Amino acid sequence: MTPPNKSAALPSFPEARPAPPPMMEPSPAERMGRIVAVTGGHAVVLLDSHEGVFANSLKGPEIGTLLKADTQHAITLALVSALSSPMPSQGGQEREMRIVEVEFIGELPKGPDGMPRTFRRGVSNYPSLGDAVYRANRSELAMAYACDTESSVRVGHIQQDPTIPAMIKVDDMLGKHFSVLGTTGTGKSCTVALILRRILEKNPQAHILLLDVHREYAQSFQGISEVITPDNMSLPFWLLNFDEAVEILIGSQPNRDADVEILRELIPQAKIRYMNNQRRDKTNTKALLDNQSIGVDTPIPFRTSDLVGVLEECIGKLDLRGELAPYKRLKAKLESISRDPRYSFMFGSLTVQDNMAQVLSRIFRVPVNGKPIAILELGGLPSEIINVVVSVLARLAFDFGVWSAGRVPITFVCEEAHRYVPNDKTLGFEPTKRAISKIAKEGRKYGVSLCIVTQRPAELDPTILSQCNTIFSLRLTNEKDQDILKAGISDAAASLLEFMPTMGTGEAITFGEGVALPTRIKFDMLPANELPRSNTASFTKNWAQDVPDDGFLQEIVHRWRAQTYNPDATGYTADPAAAQAAAAAAAAAAPAPQTAASQQLAQRLAPRAPNTGFGQAAPPPPPPPQPGQPSLRRTQPVQPAQPGGPVPTSQQNLASLLKQFRT
Repeated sequence: MTPPNKSAALPSFPEARPAPPPMMEPSPAERMGRIVAVTGGHAVVLLDSHEGVFANSLKGPEIGTLLKADTQHAITLALVSALSSPMPSQGGQEREMRIVEVEFIGELPKGPDGMPRTFRRGVSNYPSLGDAVYRANRSELAMAYACDTESSVRVGHIQQDPTIPAMIKVDDMLGKHFSVLGTTGTGKSCTVALILRRILEKNPQAHILLLDVHREYAQSFQGISEVITPDNMSLPFWLLNFDEAVEILIGSQPNRDADVEILRELIPQAKIRYMNNQRRDKTNTKALLDNQSIGVDTPIPFRTSDLVGVLEECIGKLDLRGELAPYKRLKAKLESISRDPRYSFMFGSLTVQDNMAQVLSRIFRVPVNGKPIAILELGGLPSEIINVVVSVLARLAFDFGVWSAGRVPITFVCEEAHRYVPNDKTLGFEPTKRAISKIAKEGRKYGVSLCIVTQRPAELDPTILSQCNTIFSLRLTNEKDQDILKAGISDAAASLLEFMPTMGTGEAITFGEGVALPTRIKFDMLPANELPRSNTASFTKNWAQDVPDDGFLQEIVHRWRAQTYNPDATGYTADPAAAQAAAAAAAAAAPAPQTAASQQLAQRLAPRAPNTGFGQAAPPPPPPPQPGQPSLRRTQPVQPAQPGGPVPTSQQNLASLLKQFRT
């Protein structure tokens, strides 16, 4: 397969950095003061009282400034953590004592020629009392924040010097999970889109699954993403494992032990019945398994009618006459949920086909085919439906990594993670918690990476957040959220968290394995056509005019009742006569000025020009249907691959993987 043209799919970003200039001797103007106290990881610096330090505000150090102390074998680097003046002067002419507290973060070892080499964390050569302290120059900053250009990408610049790029190490960040935190409106969505786009620009054959709860990321990845909505999603119910099936069919009702045991016994029987029918039809005999190897969690297709048939056989037995209540409850629940339009992407297909390979191919982008990211739009679905979908996808991602032996690394991006893995044990969907927790704890071994995006770290399960070794923290104003981060950051960078309540939009404190040093960075701005659709509604503009007629409300009611943004795709239709009568009555009752107002309302609801602020973008028009996009589930079900037909090599590998997965 010929890889897609990178320049056509994604814009290029400046990532190459010129070699730092040779280290120069510090000039007197760069001197800040001298060391008057040293502890294990801290030091106290007494600032010099010359005019260069006090008169020019640009020369004075601030929190987070990188300073250096020259020792015999290395240049020791330290971050400013506190500023104080123990004895303030009463008059303007008096000189006052000014103290700077610093925290050691690393050093630049000197070579045989006395020139500094590659930065390393930790300090082996501590400065002594009286040693001079200088501001780190540009070349030293570049060496301290340098990353391998082959496996790192630029996401912005450091706050201390805009000429120094902020780089992230992709392998270290993805291999050990990462998280993006921040209060709503601080630029989380833009940060996620920026990081993922920079990764895809350098890795066009990636495999990323993004859970989009608010339907805002499709605009950021136009042309390079597979957008999956509830209208075109195919997630067969037989892909559910036993725990997920129990939560859907039984729930948390009291005295459910009998129902659980009955379901545990009958699901394998329904699968065996389907397999026996397949054997009689003599179709796809290579994929069939022995009945003894079929368990309750084996991903083998079966029909709901098979399960209902097994239930009816049990109900008809005379020896169970006094214990029929659990069987009748399960049968009634199964028939009810099969008719529920909200579950139509699971139960809506009229025929059951073994299309597991096609489902995995589309979700995990195997093969990529120029679209390395799959965006699953979950907006509009009820919370209990979203929980089931997220649970199935997270479990499939982990199992896919296990049975592929990590040969196809996957990144699982979980937006609004506090909804799926809450800290409160009484909330959330238990199978979803287990699936995401399993990725966080063991996914690294099988090439499954996890990205956690949340605005409330305090409401997130601390076990999940503790497994994220790279943190991008935008502005956080809640004290509980700040305490969560302070407990996980090293002492050498704890002072940076003091900036969190006052940072601007698009600024973040970043620390962990994916960056060279803990630092405060400013993210780059994406082009207007690549920003997520996460702009805040303008109340004053939308309240300037009234809604002219009921047509707008009719459309809302239509979507509301169909529980989808595309009601026609679900087979739901409103009463045509009533709709025409309402439209005719509204047209007859509306005066001429109302027609102009209707046009103005349509213009106001149309996509607006993008704003210039960080994270502000206009909603895009709906994308046209792609020629290769699968059709809607109710009209044209996905057809299985024909035996003997031409199948790509990647599909053959996927089929063999499925065989291992089931056995």
